[in-house]
This record gives sequence, structure tokens and C-alpha cells, in this order.
Amino acid sequence: MRTQRKKPQPERANTDKSLRWEREKTDRKYASRQTEIEEESDDALQQSRGKADDSLQAARETVDAKLKRSKAPTQAHELVSLERAHEDASLQGERATADAELQDERMERRRALAALLHLERAETDTRLQLERTCADDGLATRDQFMGMVSHDLRTLLGGIALQATLLKGQAAEDEVGRRTLQAAETIQRFTARMNRLIGDLMDVASIEEGRIRIAPALQDATALVRESAEAFQPLASSQGLSLDAEGCETPLMAKFDHERVLQVLANLLTNAIKFTPAGGRISLRVEPVGQDVRFSVADTGSGIPGHQLEAVFERFWQAREDRRGLGLGLYISKGIVEAHRGRIWAESQLGKGSTFSFTLPGAPASST
Repeated sequence: MRTQRKKPQPERANTDKSLRWEREKTDRKYASRQTEIEEESDDALQQSRGKADDSLQAARETVDAKLKRSKAPTQAHELVSLERAHEDASLQGERATADAELQDERMERRRALAALLHLERAETDTRLQLERTCADDGLATRDQFMGMVSHDLRTLLGGIALQATLLKGQAAEDEVGRRTLQAAETIQRFTARMNRLIGDLMDVASIEEGRIRIAPALQDATALVRESAEAFQPLASSQGLSLDAEGCETPLMAKFDHERVLQVLANLLTNAIKFTPAGGRISLRVEPVGQDVRFSVADTGSGIPGHQLEAVFERFWQAREDRRGLGLGLYISKGIVEAHRGRIWAESQLGKGSTFSFTLPGAPASST
């Protein structure tokens, strides 16, 4: 028996992905905004310096004009030029120092904010991990409780079913006996349905934990399809439907868990019968596709809207017009198929019907 390798829960994986995306988005926005602020600051600083340079240049031109009119000696002009060179050098040094200090201040601000974000995000991660640990403990307790309760319930249901069987065997061949027989059969149907619901709930818990058990073995897929068709033929006929098995002429070997894949086909056939009106047709088919074996159940029912073709495999999904059951069959079917390393999907046209298909890995060439 093989247990499906435990994998991260989809909800948690999606949460982690969203969290990373939001953080990256925040970082990009902050970096972009910080760049804008710094560019605006640099522009303002350059404009201020440009005005100061213009004012200084204007003042110098005024001084030059006065010196020229006063016919000052050449030595005076040289002295003024030397003083201006010293002033320019000093100004450039002050500006370079100011620019360096500004860059240091900006880098320090970025480091401080990055450290703050790191601390806040680390605290968020710690709290998230703590919440998940508590949730895991709760789930483990739930699963343990469900295991004990399901065992006890099934024991009680088995006793009820046994008593119903005894009642059927002891029913007299009169009117009272016939009513007793009908009541006993009703009890058997109800107990069987309750047992299936308990099994479905246990399967859902196993799928969520990534530990659904399967026991694959090399066997004939066509025999499984014939078995499924024969089992559901009476129910289909009672609903006024035709049920055909196709592609069963020659053996088609694959490695799968017989009971689990039979469960998948039962879920698909049950849904097809439920949603196909009287006079409709259901076809069950198996065929090789590359290295895989593909099973499909097609019906001539009302069809499924395109936007719901993926949603039908979610937990508790149900068609609006039908609220029977818990809406777990397709979710469980998906879990079983994926545990076999296969895939399952649906295709549909409104008013024309739906086809549910799934693939399983075929047998290696050396095994056939």
C-alpha cells in the first residue's frame, strides 16, 4: 500500500504566494516612491544652486564692470580672479561634502527602513507559523476524533444493517410481512448511504492532509470499466437512460488501486445519471493515450457553464438545482486520481452534455 506523499496544503501555498507577491509589490512601490522623492529633492537642490550661481555670476559681472570703468591696474584684476578661484573651489568642496552627507543620510534611512521591514515581516512570519502550528494540532485532534467516531458509527451502522437483514429473513408472506420487508430495505439503504458519507468525510480529511492511501497493482482497465457499467446498468435503466461501455474489446493493462478507481468511476456515473434526463445516453469509455490510460464518462445532460468546469472539483460544490449529498464526490475523485499521479478534468457544452475524463499512468512496456 502506498500513501500519497504529503504536500503543502493549496490554501497555505496560495497564502504564501500572495504574501510574497504583496511584499514584493510593496518593495517596488517604496523603491519607486523613494526614487521619485530623491529625484524631486535633487531637482530642487540643483535649481537652488543654479539660482545661487546666477546671482553670483551677476554680482561678479557688476564688479567687473566697475573695475573696467575705474581703469584699475592689472594687478587688481588678477587679485579678483584669484579670490574668485578660491571661492569657487571652496564652494565646490562644500557642495561635494553636502552631496556626500546627503547620500549617506539616504543610505542610512534606507537601511533603517529595511531593518524595520525585516523585523515586522519576521514577526508576521512567526505569528503565521504559530497560527499554522495551532491549526495543525487542531486538525490532528480532529482527525483522531473523526477516526474514533467513524469507527464507532460504522460499528453501530453494521449492527443496524444486520438487524435489518434479520428482519427481512423473518418477514412473513402477508401484508404485514411485506411492509416489514419494505421498511427493512429502506433501513439498509439509509445505513449504506450513511456509511458512504462517513467514508467520504474520512477521505476528504486524508486528501487535505496529503495522506490518502492507495494500493496500486497491475490489472486490466477494461475489466474495471465493464464491472462499473454492469453495476450501474440497473440504475440507469430505471431512470430511462442507456448506458454503454466502449473500448473494452481488448485488455488494457495499467497500475492502479482497483477499489479507489472504481470509487472514481462510481462518482462520475452517479453524477451523469443524476443530471441526465430520461431518454438520454451515458457512455463509459477507456482507451490508451500515449503512455497513459484515459477513462471518460460522457452524458447528454444539460451541461455545465464554462466558468464552473474547474469549480466542480472543489469541496462542497453542488449544482444549484440539486442539493442532494455533500458535494464531495468530485473533490474525492480528484484526490484519488492525483494520488495515482494522474489528472482529471471536465468538458461540457450547455444543452449538449458533459464529459468527465481522467488519466492514469499506463503499464510499462515490459509489463504488457
